[in-house]
Amino acid sequence: MARRRSTALGVAAGALVACAFVPPTPVAAQDDRIVVGSKNFTESAILGEIMAQLLRDRTDLEVEHRASLGGTLVCFEALQAGQIDLYAEYTGTGWAIILEEPGRIDDRLRAFLHVQREFSERYGLEWMSPFGLNNTYALAMDRELAEELDVTRVSDLARVGPQLDVGFSIEFYEREDGWLGLRPFYGIEFAQVRALEHGLAYEAIEAGAIDLMDAYSTDGKLLRYDLRVLDDDRGFFPPYNAAPLIREETLAEHPEVRETLDLLAFRIGNDEIIALNDAVESDGEDPAEVARRFLVEEGLIGDTGESLSAGRSRGEGSFVGFFASRWQETLRLSGEHLQLTVIAVLLATLLAVPLGIWVTRHPLAERVSLGSAGAIQTVPSLALLAFMIAVPGLGLSVRSAIVALFLYSILPILRNTQAGINGVAPELIDAAKGLGLTPRQILLKIQLPIATRTILAGVRTATVISIGVATLAAFIGAGGLGEPIVTGLYLNDTWLILSGALPAAVLALLADYLLGRLERVLTPRGLLAVES
Repeated sequence: MARRRSTALGVAAGALVACAFVPPTPVAAQDDRIVVGSKNFTESAILGEIMAQLLRDRTDLEVEHRASLGGTLVCFEALQAGQIDLYAEYTGTGWAIILEEPGRIDDRLRAFLHVQREFSERYGLEWMSPFGLNNTYALAMDRELAEELDVTRVSDLARVGPQLDVGFSIEFYEREDGWLGLRPFYGIEFAQVRALEHGLAYEAIEAGAIDLMDAYSTDGKLLRYDLRVLDDDRGFFPPYNAAPLIREETLAEHPEVRETLDLLAFRIGNDEIIALNDAVESDGEDPAEVARRFLVEEGLIGDTGESLSAGRSRGEGSFVGFFASRWQETLRLSGEHLQLTVIAVLLATLLAVPLGIWVTRHPLAERVSLGSAGAIQTVPSLALLAFMIAVPGLGLSVRSAIVALFLYSILPILRNTQAGINGVAPELIDAAKGLGLTPRQILLKIQLPIATRTILAGVRTATVISIGVATLAAFIGAGGLGEPIVTGLYLNDTWLILSGALPAAVLALLADYLLGRLERVLTPRGLLAVES
């Protein structure tokens, strides 16, 4: 996205000011500190915990686990930027998504050796010894429907596809090694294909909302739901052998990391990871506790007898009781959420209102600024957050979230300011000029008072939007009410999701109400009287 003329300078200045409000976040691989990352699904969280706890137990390093960092894009950007030191990646993802290799591959060893060599040469990253599991994609269908339609293989879907409603996870839906490549490879067309959160797909297929879904071959929920996993009879899906992906710089500074993580080589097979995933997804256990138990059972760490899980067992008590037990955590997260929103909207207001006034006198600048702000608005939120990770001084921090929210808040405030100033009746402007008022006096005494309500409506809109978008800040470890939402999604825990979603909704309603009151206070009484 091009940033041009005054808009470009304003955006850059705003971003710098935003950074000044928040203390810097430490970068990974600093002194004796190691940061382990994980994506926003159960298996990645478990593998991240296994690596983090093993490093914590067997080395003198300070180890942090940053979980729920979004998908591949976010984790890989964070690794390249040095915001994390390592995370568990999959060879199929490395081959098709990161390296963007055009051809398909079904040989596990060749795939691993290829990504190992290319990542080292291109990115200075090393694929360490695999864990042993192969979590490839699979397609799962309601068993009763599969038997009725006589579907056992993926190729059978070409025959019955037009009868099926399908739900694919968001990442699978957009990947070349997912739906984008599967569709032409097998020649499949469905009645309807929708993208949804992977953790919700099992609930959707059980409820009959969809007939077919993508699954990971190591999903714990495959043990609990009555589904038929279809045979990939033409071998479309590549191998997805999981392994620690780590910065070579980290290994050079801390050689003990290699020795420690090599203890996990080929120790976690498909049966083991399915059981671990099931313990989290179906039994409601904490990934940290599940990882600890595995390490103890494998003799890799000692059993201290202390539980790491601070959560509840799913299904115990009532939601009101659960929510009440989290009130302090909810207050803390709400404070973080408000910090993100207030700073971002305040900075956007300081930029967009003066800019909106100025562009009304410069038609070309008006078109450029509104076009640029509109273009920013079209960028997917998670993609913009991932981009911020690589910006120097931002990374996995509150700063990145604030800058992203700041950029999203510009358009409604800028557009409403421009519309409010331009909406003042020309007759009033002509009368003011006839009375000898200067352009500055016309702006301050006529245009701004009349446009106040429109401008504040833009601020209200930007605030409500920012409160909603700020829930995605959890995907880059920036906190806020998105934390329980994201965790609840991959744990399939409705109560946890609601414990973040409900306070966010209340914050949005409260902010809109308070700004509405402020709007009435600042609007000239004469205008209010005319409107009423």
